Amino acid sequence: MIIYLVKQGDNIDNIATRYRVSTDRIIYVNQLQYPYKLVVGQALLITFEEVYDGRKISANGFAYPFISPWVLRQTLPYLEELSIFSYGFTTAGDLVLPQLSTEWMIREAYYYGAKPVLTLTPFSAEGNFNNYLIHAVLSDENAKNALIRNVRNAVENDGYQGVNIDFEFILAEDRDAFSAFVREMTYSINEIGYEVTVDLAPKTSADQPGIVYAGKDYRALGEAADRALVMTYEWGYTYGPAMAVAPIDKVRQVLDYAVTEIPNEKISMGVPNYGYDWTLPYVRGESKAITIGNIEALQIAIRNDSEIMFDETSQTPYFSYVTQGTTHEVWFEDARSILAKYKQLREYGLHGFGCWQVMQLFRNMWILAQADLDDVVIE
Repeated sequence: MIIYLVKQGDNIDNIATRYRVSTDRIIYVNQLQYPYKLVVGQALLITFEEVYDGRKISANGFAYPFISPWVLRQTLPYLEELSIFSYGFTTAGDLVLPQLSTEWMIREAYYYGAKPVLTLTPFSAEGNFNNYLIHAVLSDENAKNALIRNVRNAVENDGYQGVNIDFEFILAEDRDAFSAFVREMTYSINEIGYEVTVDLAPKTSADQPGIVYAGKDYRALGEAADRALVMTYEWGYTYGPAMAVAPIDKVRQVLDYAVTEIPNEKISMGVPNYGYDWTLPYVRGESKAITIGNIEALQIAIRNDSEIMFDETSQTPYFSYVTQGTTHEVWFEDARSILAKYKQLREYGLHGFGCWQVMQLFRNMWILAQADLDDVVIE
């Protein structure tokens, strides 16, 4: 495969002629939209053989029940696991089902050979992570046991093949209780032949302060669960300044710490499937970025004839544009940034990656997961 960087004067026809591939293949692989206009700096993935729908890197993708069936079917051939987002719970340990039926997603996962996974989250009625809810259940032995029992029953009765525990903003005082909860959940789910994965905030040290980090004990959780997903994204986020969502240098700092606490082969690295569009100047407490898909980001660049730049430190593409007198800055993912992440995953000998989220199709991500990474050339 070749990642070709568009230059001034390029178009689909002359690129196809140069590499002796069909325009249809370039359009398909890169999800180009008619009339197939390009912008300088855009990364195009050029493939010379039929695209193989299969698995080389172990991948887990998160999806809500309102995902487009077409997008899900395009993605599932590349997934080992489909984490269905999400099941909540009450202070008594009763499960709160997703608002929409998940039965069709479970059926599709089985059809494509991916494991459907029940994702458990402590969401409030407003849809936010609720650390009071976590504390209430972890502090009540009856409620905790009821929750474990109810999750196990849902796995057995509804056709799931694993559990993902995604608890965030855990209070520091609940740190050990949470580790014990994950250990007990894992024991129960292992009894019926399935595995438990726990999601971890991207820490760089054991005593890292802050509500995002204090409640997660990497070593204890790595021992308690079968596998751990380190959520290596959201450096660039909705309310922060414009920057890469998953800068490779920051991800490396997290992985350097993670592998000292958890065996490499039990770790999956988080990979984002989205970007952000910020307005400038950034004003703390006032600015709010808009979440966009990677293909959507390119369409914005094309409409505004914005050259795509690439930050070598973070290994991430970005561009700026002006509309109605307001300057915007966009950071997103492309074939180059995804390739860098896969190479990092391989360097650390990790289990695989977890994609947040697969609600929008980014075909480059999945095709590159099947590549011999050393043979991918950037031109």
